[in-house]
Amino acid sequence: MAAGGAARVFQENIRDIINRPGEMRERSRSFDAPEKFGEGMARVPAGARLDLDVRLESVHEGILASVGVETTMHAQCGRCLKDFTTPFQVEFQELFAYTPTEAEEYGVHGDHVDLEPPLRDAVVLALPFQPVCRPDCPGLDPESGELREAEAAAVLDAGIDPRWAALAGFNTGKLETEAEEGPGSGEIPEPESN
Repeated sequence: MAAGGAARVFQENIRDIINRPGEMRERSRSFDAPEKFGEGMARVPAGARLDLDVRLESVHEGILASVGVETTMHAQCGRCLKDFTTPFQVEFQELFAYTPTEAEEYGVHGDHVDLEPPLRDAVVLALPFQPVCRPDCPGLDPESGELREAEAAAVLDAGIDPRWAALAGFNTGKLETEAEEGPGSGEIPEPESN
């Protein structure tokens, strides 16, 4: 798709509600994403179907856009490294000002508003940083690098890490008994006689 055509996909015509506070228009539409949203382990690829529910409201300052987006996220699990897809939804609301200032990033352009910048921001910020294919994914075995089974991940490894071996003889029961009977238990220790 040409760059100009890709930009027009995100434009909403506001000719019938511009400078008419209180007027509102709702529209649902679907199209393929002209380019990908996101990087890293989670993304919405180019060509993914975007379903938009758009509500445009004319207010004194400009056009208030309330948008809901439904699409499919393509990701790689952060635990087991499998590729997976899952439904993805995000909502955002943005004011497109008639006379934008430096603080207001988005403005009305003639008789339309461009939803691409706030839509991209909302989607990219909502993508998970560490996606997982399922909440109970056991991940990879740290020694073999193979995918662990859920049952195997639940069983604790009997081997002791040599760095922690010195602590194996540490008796926690003895420490608890001393803590209960020691000076910190509220009793005043008897002075030792010489």
